Amino acid sequence: MASAPLPLGPTPIQFGTDGWRGVLGVDITLERLLPVAAAAAQELAYRSPEGFNSRTVVIGHDRRFLAPEMAEAIAAAVYGCELEPLLTDTPVPTPACSWAVVERQALGALVITASHNPPEWLGLKIKGPFGGSVEDDFTAAVERRLAAGGITVPIQAKVPRFQGRQEHLDGLRHKLGLASIVDGLKAMNLKVIVDPMHGSAAGCISELLGSKANGWVEEIRSERDPLFGGHPPEPLSPYLQEIITAVQASTAVGTPAVGLVFDGDGDRIAAIDETGRFCSTQLLIPLLIDHLARVRQFPGSIVKTVSGSDLMQSVAKAQGREVLELAVGFKYIAAEILTGDVLIGGEESGGVGFGMHLPERDALYAAILVLEALVEEGLPLGARLTALQEQHGGVSHYNRLDLRLADMDARQRLEHLLADTTPQEVAGQAVEEIIRTDGIKLRMGPNHWLMLRLSGTEPLLRLYCEGPSSGRVGAVLDWARQFAEATWLKDKRL
Repeated sequence: MASAPLPLGPTPIQFGTDGWRGVLGVDITLERLLPVAAAAAQELAYRSPEGFNSRTVVIGHDRRFLAPEMAEAIAAAVYGCELEPLLTDTPVPTPACSWAVVERQALGALVITASHNPPEWLGLKIKGPFGGSVEDDFTAAVERRLAAGGITVPIQAKVPRFQGRQEHLDGLRHKLGLASIVDGLKAMNLKVIVDPMHGSAAGCISELLGSKANGWVEEIRSERDPLFGGHPPEPLSPYLQEIITAVQASTAVGTPAVGLVFDGDGDRIAAIDETGRFCSTQLLIPLLIDHLARVRQFPGSIVKTVSGSDLMQSVAKAQGREVLELAVGFKYIAAEILTGDVLIGGEESGGVGFGMHLPERDALYAAILVLEALVEEGLPLGARLTALQEQHGGVSHYNRLDLRLADMDARQRLEHLLADTTPQEVAGQAVEEIIRTDGIKLRMGPNHWLMLRLSGTEPLLRLYCEGPSSGRVGAVLDWARQFAEATWLKDKRL
């Protein structure tokens, strides 16, 4: 379907893949947000580990319209639960809140953000005492608290603030070998161009690499713009023409460049190689697996979502690493990081986490490791990725298409229709395997599959495809779009 009208009224308060999100002023209002924040804070306190004496709830926010004001407002809700809010003094990448929770041994964090969603959206993410997103049973308990109608009265008081952004950057400096990376970039004559998409990761890479990197790091779209240039702040190629052009221009004058892109709240990453090619985590995660397992020889297994490229599995198996495939949603990866020996866990949509860091997506940490991998081999990103693909089954291609539905009710109806209508052939090729880990994944052969999955946070049908050529990927996605449209025509309400 082409486009959907804005909803006439608010949707029910229901948590999705990572938090509660919706249209600001319709779904997300102060009147609705305060009880959700109170219920989340109460559940954090209720579930705190035995002997855990903290009463602190970290509160952070991104750069969206009214996000700072909403963050300060929910501090009153936390006070009303007889807990102690601690508010970031500036907009922060969401991982900075996770870092603060772990470092300060807080009960958890409430983050006002809609992440990569459209500009008119806002939302709330909940982080547990371990620093990662809470799981489904936690958010279900929050929803039960709201349904029960328990009353807490917000208490207005002066809210203590802390330097969340600075503490996160200081922590990353301590963990990463930044000086040698800068020296390596200079030796390679490789420039770094950063696009934070007007989000809360603005300025962070420049600050991390420091004054030694002056002239080697350039940043675009770093100013605050709650409209995000008119596009969702999601690191997808249609929204990145400015950085693609900048990278190509640098390379054309003899200074190859790598582009680093972050989403609106700085937990998702993508990159642009020296030719201007868009590189999602479908390519970056295999690169990081190879670097951390083969070069750095760090221990641990690999965790990927079902929408992840087959290249992740090929590279991992070449290094003798176990691979676990899960449903889409980083909270599932975080649970494995917490309970197992995980080297790296990642998802197609830009989220990457590391067992030696946090059970959370941290795009800044991932970005520095990408630069480290390039410096280690002395190759720019495109050349490094091409060599990696050729070593592991040849070059494959990937793309994703999002189809918007009328509303979340339409999303649920289509989910049931698709479950009852599973094709046995895709664009003229027989389906060899059907995987239902999350949505419907139809495998046609090695490095060739189509996946249909409904978004957990928006009324979107996501179509994912990996194939042997860009032409084949385009043909399969076009077939999938027509299949989906024929399916939802069965229900006129879609």
